[in-house]
Amino acid sequence: MNSPTPPSHTTGNDNTGSHAAAPKAVVIGAGIAGLATASLLADEGYHVEVFEKNSEPGGRAGLLEDADHPGFRWDTGPSWYLMPEAYDNFFALAGTSTDEQLDLRRLEPGYRVFPQGDAPIDVEAEPQRVKELFDSIETGAGEKVASYLEEARRIYDLSVESFLYTTFTSLASFKAIRDLPTLGNLLKNLVTSLSSHVAERFEDVRLRQVLSYPAVFLSGRPETTPALYQLMSYTDLVQGVQYPAGGFTAVVDALYRLAEQRGVRFHFNAEVTAVETTPLHATDLAGKVRARLGGQRARAVGIGVRTGDGAGEDTGVRHVPADVVVSCADVHHTETALLPKRLRSHSEGWWRRRNPGIGTVLVMLGVRGELPELSHHNLLFSKNWTPDFDQVFEQYGQPDGRSHSIYVSKPSQSDASVAPDGHENLFMLIPVAPDPTIGHGSAYRAVASNKVEKIADAAVDQLAEWAGIPDLKDRIVVRHTVGPADFEGRYHSWSGGALGPAHTLRQSAFLRGKNVASKVPNLLYAGATTVPGVGVPMCLISAENVIKRLRGDSSPAPLAEPTQPGKDS
Repeated sequence: MNSPTPPSHTTGNDNTGSHAAAPKAVVIGAGIAGLATASLLADEGYHVEVFEKNSEPGGRAGLLEDADHPGFRWDTGPSWYLMPEAYDNFFALAGTSTDEQLDLRRLEPGYRVFPQGDAPIDVEAEPQRVKELFDSIETGAGEKVASYLEEARRIYDLSVESFLYTTFTSLASFKAIRDLPTLGNLLKNLVTSLSSHVAERFEDVRLRQVLSYPAVFLSGRPETTPALYQLMSYTDLVQGVQYPAGGFTAVVDALYRLAEQRGVRFHFNAEVTAVETTPLHATDLAGKVRARLGGQRARAVGIGVRTGDGAGEDTGVRHVPADVVVSCADVHHTETALLPKRLRSHSEGWWRRRNPGIGTVLVMLGVRGELPELSHHNLLFSKNWTPDFDQVFEQYGQPDGRSHSIYVSKPSQSDASVAPDGHENLFMLIPVAPDPTIGHGSAYRAVASNKVEKIADAAVDQLAEWAGIPDLKDRIVVRHTVGPADFEGRYHSWSGGALGPAHTLRQSAFLRGKNVASKVPNLLYAGATTVPGVGVPMCLISAENVIKRLRGDSSPAPLAEPTQPGKDS
């Protein structure tokens, strides 16, 4: 088994010529947010270096290949292409377009639902068809879902206008709320759970689940996710679901290519061991007061990094100077492992009161023959999924230690490049507790933990039964798994979480945190573990918000012009 061919240890231009006088930015992590942030920083005039502990770019949006089974390629992370305007906006800022960078294919149906004990349901992303589907299941539900989706559109528009492209450094985000009814509706949607919001409108369990399962893709459960996130139903049921040919590896490749074109230097197999700082000394009374009130005690001057070849004196750690440090690593890891205790924004007690979101066991299968029973995206829903979420978030300890409401992707339906002829590619995501003791999978080490393998076995059996594929196990020609310990080890993920902190009320919008360290003003954050949240579109937006923070731009709108000085607006 092998990973894609790793890039050279360093790529991009040397720190010479025009770079010599440019301010220097160091980016920690070459995931989606790190790649996007690096490009935008380079366009701002920074000399940028990116340090990644693993051997390839992409982070959680990874790629897995198997030398013993050529032709199979699995995305190991994101697989739903939603919120297309976030991609469009980023590529426009980078002086290109989505059409130039990606080959998108619209999926119809958007996904297939397998309700426990009921026939499969195909969900098509078109309002009239959604209305007809809901009416066919529950009398009168068509008009209700039409109203629900219109409300979701308004919330989506308000969120884009006010709460995504912002650093929450001013009240500008709230200026779009021009009347009391809008404010009242917003507050209600923040304090009401998505589960309750949906249950008020629909009786049928299947319809409730279609509208509330998106909470899982926000790393939460419907009972604790604010109703504000009904906006997710607008993205999949109205905007539609697309697929980038080549999978999300194609997105990573595009972002990596753009960064290299800007002279960004990449260092792989290079783990950052510390954010290095110097005391922050104010020179005037006003500055001293601001520093004291804001708790700003130091300034980042660079990073310590340990490279794969042991470069450096004795310890294998060398100093890399920087004017700005942007950590796209897990914020919990950055705060607790890369900063000294006195400079952390939050205590360990504060972190213990937060929700790290879901853990997952991933299963990548190569299957002989076709699987017409499955669509590209598939969701298996338990009749009563409360025990599923209890298992994940309360750890009540079901016998097989997993959720029975799982996600299965069959990208080979839309992309012949991910499996050899006559075979299918399957990716399964099984929610589990965010608990590294569940163990490792087989994808990155010779031996997987018993817990991970048992969870994978049970999920494969469930898929075979629910989807009516009795010989599924016999047709598997290759299988790899990933467990919470892999997320912790490969990505320094807090508690082995798979997606990022859950979008609960206390962890949404301006309550989710800041994209800057409280006590180190030039240490900024991007990625799924900071604002605005989890998912590839949010990671792209977080990169843009780094630029807004550096510019002192407190507006709530996306940047309106390319970031590179001298580009036409």
